[in-house]
Amino acid sequence: MDDKGTILYVEDNPDNRNLVRRVLMAEGYDVLEAGNASQALEKLQAGNTDLILMDINMPDVDGYTLTSRIKGMPAYTRIPIIAVTANVMRGDREKSLEAGCDGYIQKPIDIDTLAQQIERFMTRSKHV
Repeated sequence: MDDKGTILYVEDNPDNRNLVRRVLMAEGYDVLEAGNASQALEKLQAGNTDLILMDINMPDVDGYTLTSRIKGMPAYTRIPIIAVTANVMRGDREKSLEAGCDGYIQKPIDIDTLAQQIERFMTRSKHV
């Protein structure tokens, strides 16, 4: 299968990382994983990330803060960051977008539609 791109999944829960990795790899994506903010920044600096899936509720540094940091780094401003969160109260989506996220995927993740959601963001980022 063709390589569709590289996705960095920032998520502190290993079960969630495993599930998303399996689904996306089956669709032809390379998947890098980070369990916290410092790992995410290391993986990002290592190279060729096309899209970031960002868990919002993480210990130490939350996804809002990490997204703001990444979007503040000129080398990474064009990489789409998609919030992946169980925060579904009124205003949570807007808070993610205000932090710099380019999109929002609600948990629990619908594995039947995840690949299509990712593809839309990947296609959009290639036309920017």
